[in-house]
Amino acid sequence: MLNTGFYARRVLPWIIDLSMRSGNLAAYRQVTISAARGTVIEIGIGSGLNLPLYGSSATHLYGIDPSPQFLLMVKKRLKHASLPVELVRASAEELPIGSHCADTVVITWTLCSIRDPIKALREMRRVLKPGGRLLFVEHGLAPERKVQGWQNRLGPCWQRISGGCHLNRKMDDLIAAGGFSIDEIHTGYLKGPKFLAFIYQGSAVPRA
Repeated sequence: MLNTGFYARRVLPWIIDLSMRSGNLAAYRQVTISAARGTVIEIGIGSGLNLPLYGSSATHLYGIDPSPQFLLMVKKRLKHASLPVELVRASAEELPIGSHCADTVVITWTLCSIRDPIKALREMRRVLKPGGRLLFVEHGLAPERKVQGWQNRLGPCWQRISGGCHLNRKMDDLIAAGGFSIDEIHTGYLKGPKFLAFIYQGSAVPRA
């Protein structure tokens, strides 16, 4: 998060948790998380809203987040997890995890707020086994110029109040620049303000 003061520590985690419980996001979460297999690393586990959605094909979960407040919130939801969970306080840009140890990396509405998304994606590529898969659902740059204009204008203010969330990152291009080949992607708008609502969902594999 960009701010370490009272708002960032005591207010923002609960605002994010509440907003991420939106029913508009539920189907996206279900599709993404149900595809996870084997040893999973979830980058930006947040308050743990994905925990109940992991199926029997996922055997172990490493939950990564830099926020101690979020990790405390996750601990209260561990009883809803159907697999062993290890929580790790770390940034996505420097994962304290060995290379080629994960079958799946999961990111759900995470890349928007990472300071250096390319570095983080390269770390995700590093920890994936050969044949491993990145599963993602993110919001970002819309295809319409009018909406892009609002995203660009509102972006600096939005980052300050939302913990560093960028409205105008083109997620498919970022994922490709981080060393992945996208093998499936679906895009479209959620209900709600368009500057917040353009979704990228899919999967990618490390490029050889």
